[in-house]
Amino acid sequence: MKRDQITRFFEILPGALVWITFVAAIVLSFLRPLWVVYFIIVFDLYWLFRVAYFIPFLLSSWYRFHREKRMDWQSRAEVCDRYDEIRHLIFLPTYKEDITVIRGTLDSLVASAYPEDRMMIVLAGEERDKERFEKNASILKKEYGSRFLKVFVTTHPMDLPDEIPGKGSNLHYSGHEVVREIDRMGLSYDNVIVSSFDVDTIVHAQYFSRLTHLYLTIPEPTRSSYQPIALYNNNLWESPAAVRVAMFGTTFWLMSELSRPENAMTFSSHSMSLRMLVDVGFWQKDIVSEDSRIFLQAFLHYHGRYRITPLYLPVSMDSVTGENYWLSLGALYKQLRRWAWGVENFPFMAREFLRDTQIPRGLKMRFMFKQMEGMYTWATAPILIFILGRLPFWVASDGFREFVIFQNTPFTLQWLMRFAMVGVFISAALALTLLPQRPKHIPFRQTFVVGVLQWLLLPVTFVIFGAIPAIDAQTRLMLGKPLGFNVSAKRETVSGKEK
Repeated sequence: MKRDQITRFFEILPGALVWITFVAAIVLSFLRPLWVVYFIIVFDLYWLFRVAYFIPFLLSSWYRFHREKRMDWQSRAEVCDRYDEIRHLIFLPTYKEDITVIRGTLDSLVASAYPEDRMMIVLAGEERDKERFEKNASILKKEYGSRFLKVFVTTHPMDLPDEIPGKGSNLHYSGHEVVREIDRMGLSYDNVIVSSFDVDTIVHAQYFSRLTHLYLTIPEPTRSSYQPIALYNNNLWESPAAVRVAMFGTTFWLMSELSRPENAMTFSSHSMSLRMLVDVGFWQKDIVSEDSRIFLQAFLHYHGRYRITPLYLPVSMDSVTGENYWLSLGALYKQLRRWAWGVENFPFMAREFLRDTQIPRGLKMRFMFKQMEGMYTWATAPILIFILGRLPFWVASDGFREFVIFQNTPFTLQWLMRFAMVGVFISAALALTLLPQRPKHIPFRQTFVVGVLQWLLLPVTFVIFGAIPAIDAQTRLMLGKPLGFNVSAKRETVSGKEK
């Protein structure tokens, strides 16, 4: 097949598998209900094993998270060789954000244990929001310019060729602009650590100290991205319950990934070397999921010799929000669909893996399987477990109902799901340890709702804000209808930092 045909095949494949599964489950529930029953039993068993596999990795990350928060990483970093040579370059792409959001992020950087006079800030705005951005940038540069080593201001022009509006194209432009200044300053690319943050990111006080320590102590630090734990705590107490459950689910998924980073990719706010960014030509400018794609760019450029290094410290961001409850749920759906649009990495990965003969075949297969399995179960598991898994028992003829397996399977599935609920109970317990301090204007009784009762919504959230956005994204890719970049609404931090 030609290269374009190969790409198109792998664009169609994820969505096609999902829809084949759904159509087959519905049709066969009427024609061959026993086949569907066998399939559902096997699928639920697989899901139970998946939950059992997930829990130890989640607990391991949770333990490391709490252990590393208590350590003085700044003093450890200061005794490392080359400590004085390291500088940090922090990109803050912004579009229509209020100045208070950006100021909160800058305040958290100033409050870091790591010296802020070794940090360089990039305020990366958009020409589409030029008036607001230039006003904000001018104010912020006056307030913080003397605190940091450098504050760069870039404005991404509209309608540049071969790009789509979004964070990736903004970073691509600002990266090329800033590296010219880095060259004039005479800084080595190997000594500059880049952090690509969402503009509402509140960093842990020891984040840059630990990042510097890792960079100076691991082998080949320029061949690694550094992934922290993403919390969505800034306005958690004011968020709807469904938003909280979805955001905690994202955090727990990422925590489990960090305990097995060999096939992981970067997500949301993270860090990497400037050397790598220059080598790969910075972020791609025509995609939505730039946070994971930049890892793949490096992985391919170095022929598989690139990895994730876990950084078990938190960066806290806003949960999506809206002007009212229903608009908040709409914003949540759009954000999860944008995350699910990470499926666009699958055809890119497949095409480039076929072309690159230097990456070990086993490594390619592991990455491909993990991406395919993750996308498939994201879209299908909630529907199969809570809806289609029950269909054969609703529509089967009386003749099939006489089979023993038909009579016993509902009880079997109930027990399988009860065992699987252990994962929910553990997640709920761990979520209590991640709650930020309750604001004074939030009544104490809300603690019980936020900590416990919200998890009763998990089945509904699992379907509406889990499977459906994933189905939406994979179907769009299958039909060749690209998803544009939508900016999640941000607001001033209310809940405060993670405790």
